Amino acid sequence: MQRRTFIAALPAAALLPAMSGAQTGTRGTPGSQGAQGPGQGGAPQPATAAEAPLPPVWNAGQDRFIRPDVHAGDRPVGASFASRTAAYGLNGAAGTAHPLATQAGIDILKRGGSAVDAAIAINACLGFLEPTSSGIGGDAYAMIWDPKLKKVVGLAGSGKSPRGLSLETVRARAKNGALPALGALSVSVPGAVDAWWQMHQRYGKLPWADLFQPAIAHAEAGAPVPDIIAYYIRRSLVAFQRPGNGLEEVANALRTYGMADGKGPALGQVFRNPDLARTYRAIAAGGRDAFYQGDLARAADRYFKRIGGWLRYEDLAAHRSEWIEPNQTDYRGTTVHALGANTQGLATLQMLNILERFDLKKAGFQSALSIHLQAEAKRLAYEDRARYYADPHFSKQPVEWLISKEYAAERAKLIRPDRILTPVYPGQAPSRGDTTYFSCADKDGLMVSMIQSNFRGMGSGLVADGPDGRTLGFMFQDRGQLFSLKDGHPNIYAPGKRPFQTIIPGFATRGGDPWMSFGVMGGDMQPQGQTQIIVNRVDYGLEIQSAGDSPRWHHEGSSQSMGEDSAGLGPTGLLRLESGVPLATRQRLAEIGWTIGDPDGGFGRYECVEHRMDGPTRVYAAASEMRADGCALAY
Repeated sequence: MQRRTFIAALPAAALLPAMSGAQTGTRGTPGSQGAQGPGQGGAPQPATAAEAPLPPVWNAGQDRFIRPDVHAGDRPVGASFASRTAAYGLNGAAGTAHPLATQAGIDILKRGGSAVDAAIAINACLGFLEPTSSGIGGDAYAMIWDPKLKKVVGLAGSGKSPRGLSLETVRARAKNGALPALGALSVSVPGAVDAWWQMHQRYGKLPWADLFQPAIAHAEAGAPVPDIIAYYIRRSLVAFQRPGNGLEEVANALRTYGMADGKGPALGQVFRNPDLARTYRAIAAGGRDAFYQGDLARAADRYFKRIGGWLRYEDLAAHRSEWIEPNQTDYRGTTVHALGANTQGLATLQMLNILERFDLKKAGFQSALSIHLQAEAKRLAYEDRARYYADPHFSKQPVEWLISKEYAAERAKLIRPDRILTPVYPGQAPSRGDTTYFSCADKDGLMVSMIQSNFRGMGSGLVADGPDGRTLGFMFQDRGQLFSLKDGHPNIYAPGKRPFQTIIPGFATRGGDPWMSFGVMGGDMQPQGQTQIIVNRVDYGLEIQSAGDSPRWHHEGSSQSMGEDSAGLGPTGLLRLESGVPLATRQRLAEIGWTIGDPDGGFGRYECVEHRMDGPTRVYAAASEMRADGCALAY
């Protein structure tokens, strides 16, 4: 009997020990897809006699030094795979994707600023320091623990499509039935600056203008660009200059980010953006109106008219963020909160509700059964994501039904521990829709979980200029690419409509008290990553640092794509596993039918601030991870 047939014939009880266990082994897997060479983001593979010898040194100019026979050093305490210890403090904490942004947030807290003040200063810094993932040309979402209200409140800073751009025009200019990734067609109103303003009006302590000083200083003086950020800037600039990409103009992007050679900064090279500093000075002096109703809005209007785009002054002037009530579900005694609106936040809650029906603790940490169940829960939730998630102002979402325990129980019954569900469909609703994440907390117990993005890559490729010929120093988002063009779909493009959003902050509470302000960046990886963090903490007992350092899985492919999936994926998609996943686990997942893909850098980037009490004393723990250039600090 073949191995795969034998496993499929076993009852679930007999399968648990066979698919559990987290044995270690040589990295790599049989039957994997998408292997890439050194420096290409591929998985470390074991050398054979026919292969070239392993490199003895890290050669200059290579992105990666791959030595699958060498593993990280040993820590005397904690999880063996953890990269470091969480940072602890009594008065405040911050975790971001860039050390200078984290330092700026801590400095704001030490000056008496609130966690919201720190979050705004951090985000402004990241717009300069990490333009591959963030900037004032994009949108922002936040969940905030309000210690006075003793609840989580949500803010949606999501912009709308241009009111002068019709569905007919979009369809006429679409490529292969979808909006293009680059150019003016994908641009929607940036929501970040108004989100900052609304947060500051409600929770700010320091003067608005003070929050921009760290970012202005960095943008004018310059800062060395960390490895990962430099790598992605250079990749984006190559894409912007590729012939036939549909970009209306690229000169402004090259002037802003190209450095002297037009290729972007090298690792550790000092980058400056005085044009962004000037834009920040205008916002610091004039508030959100300077961006949406002042000279900056007029400059954007003139620019898009000149290049044949559709964003107009009137679109910017009409923009407002929304305070919204987060949704929530209980997962084994932990309350997990998620934003609805036009985001994919409901997918996290749906996945957790399904997984609650299974004994993941018994399945075992990093076991084939555990990953199989999680990936199947993802596939079921993402079918609903593609079918129902959209701007609720245009399409009513069956939110209560989607996140109900009863519906999760029905969906969980479809999952089998010994085989993959195929085909997979969305549920039938009863009648009647690249990113930066950061977290910070202050001495008063205010906690901010915030995510901000220009969407794919650095954004649309478009950087506006003013009448003096200088650029505004930031790129407009390409969020509109996620609109559907299918008749009857709740996320179908319409003028003045918010596109489906991938960016979602995370928050968890216990017993009515705050527990974790956290997030995992990266497109469709975000609900998958958030679910893995909760499972690692609740089911497997990991602390906040090892929960993020644990090897991750990322499933790609749905019967109804939201624009992220690669072409040519089969009916069960592609299950990518980080190289740290045990070899035995990889082999067993392949045996039951999963198509295993190599690591591609798409496993998200995590930041977290945990709130705990030591008797009457509040203690913060802050964690970051090795997948990003950032750090977490507390004081």
